[in-house]
Amino acid sequence: MARNDYGDRGDSEFVDKLVHINRVAKVVKGGRRFAFAALVVVGDQKGRVGFGHGKAREVPEAIRKATETAKKSMIRVPLREGRTLHHDITGRHGAGKVLLRAAPPGTGIIAGGPMRAVFECIGVQDVVTKSQGSSNPYNMIRATFEALKSQVSPRIVAAKRGKKVAEIIGRRTRSLGSETEAAEAAEALTETADA
Repeated sequence: MARNDYGDRGDSEFVDKLVHINRVAKVVKGGRRFAFAALVVVGDQKGRVGFGHGKAREVPEAIRKATETAKKSMIRVPLREGRTLHHDITGRHGAGKVLLRAAPPGTGIIAGGPMRAVFECIGVQDVVTKSQGSSNPYNMIRATFEALKSQVSPRIVAAKRGKKVAEIIGRRTRSLGSETEAAEAAEALTETADA
């Protein structure tokens, strides 16, 4: 359920997706008082994403609060060729456990429910995911974010080890053939990362 103009008309650069709405009741002397809790994922479809949780007496207000929280808690995720993850990762939060795998071009987003919203907001085009634990949307989203935070690009690894990107990425592209092809692939990756 995508919403671009629901409450935030100024920030058109962000895409926000409503993942879950929960209605809670507080029993008081005169009966029940209902409130709503919303879980929203926000992203710029260029590698930045965040999630937020908001509670209010009305649904639109809860969504607005969740969207504001999501924009404050955004993280940057390095993407390979701007379309998929650099490597396979697992993430855990509470009983939620998720497995995220990089995928070849044309695969699409193979993810269910809350995880699909996260990848659509990041701007990932090819990824395969599997939820192996709790199906609670809050735990699934948090586990997905834990996994995405541990995602590292070859450039970061090369900088830490004091090596060239071609040396790091050489293993991945060795199946392509020669070392020059590996170096070309590394240069292309560096150019797309800088852009």
